[in-house]
Amino acid sequence: METIRVAANGLDFEVDQAGSGEKFALLLHGFPESKFSWRAQLPVFAERGYTAWAPNLRGYGLTTRPQGRGNYTLDHLADDVAGLIDAARARGITGPVTLVAHDWGGAIAWAFALRGLRPLEKFIILNMPHPVLFFQGLRHFAQLRRSWYMFFFQIPGLPELALSRRGAEAIGRIFFDHARNKGNFPPEVLAEYKRNALRPGALTAMLNYYRANIRLPRPGGAKMPPVPKLTVPTLMVWGEADAALGKELTVGTEALVPGITIRYLPGVSHWVQQDAPRTVNAMIEAFLDGRPVPEAADLVHTGEADAPPPR
Repeated sequence: METIRVAANGLDFEVDQAGSGEKFALLLHGFPESKFSWRAQLPVFAERGYTAWAPNLRGYGLTTRPQGRGNYTLDHLADDVAGLIDAARARGITGPVTLVAHDWGGAIAWAFALRGLRPLEKFIILNMPHPVLFFQGLRHFAQLRRSWYMFFFQIPGLPELALSRRGAEAIGRIFFDHARNKGNFPPEVLAEYKRNALRPGALTAMLNYYRANIRLPRPGGAKMPPVPKLTVPTLMVWGEADAALGKELTVGTEALVPGITIRYLPGVSHWVQQDAPRTVNAMIEAFLDGRPVPEAADLVHTGEADAPPPR
């Protein structure tokens, strides 16, 4: 694995790269994560003949940090994905594309895939529902209660102050407090995310994802325009102990993504690929190899799952 610089869509991206195959995998992280969140998954793709890129998204780490919330709309973010794929092509990585995404990376990936900005061979989404189901969920109190932070993040300045105090202690707590396998989030892992959040201007950029794209639904307000069905072969992996996004947001996905494979991980948090990397990797491996994707219980029986969290 190495860190490279990639020019795409007018920005300079900091990218972790693994593998050197012709096939291309692009892995998009969430909030308040970074490319570091894919450290356990990049080798899976490299071993299967992919060149895999995990970029720091715009505003994160040492990737270009545009000023102003208007630079963080989903249109710009989806164009970044297209630009990164084009940059891979320019470097001679010409094989089929697999897009992998979690949390905010997932919101970007859904927008990119549904708009058909570039062809995809496979799509892997972790703990981020289809946008139609997400916005439907925001009309219900249960999900609104879970999503309270998204509206707190709209306040200018105050969230930055709260998240940066005491060396970004709150950033570390976001991961550690909700993780089920807390041993996967030792101090050195939390320090990586804190360090990125404390870079000048980083927190404002990270929060601009919410400020540019999230609005509270109003009764009788404009409805979401029709969304095409996604026909790309898709795997959804969902940690059921997600404190931010309820499992009920996945109900109905099959009607919007015909043929999707959904696998649930009981007792695993929102940080699914870090909380249960062995389990997630086994599911991804099967999907990439064209094999039936095992259920979490099957992996427990075969010894391929992560150890249960200590009581």
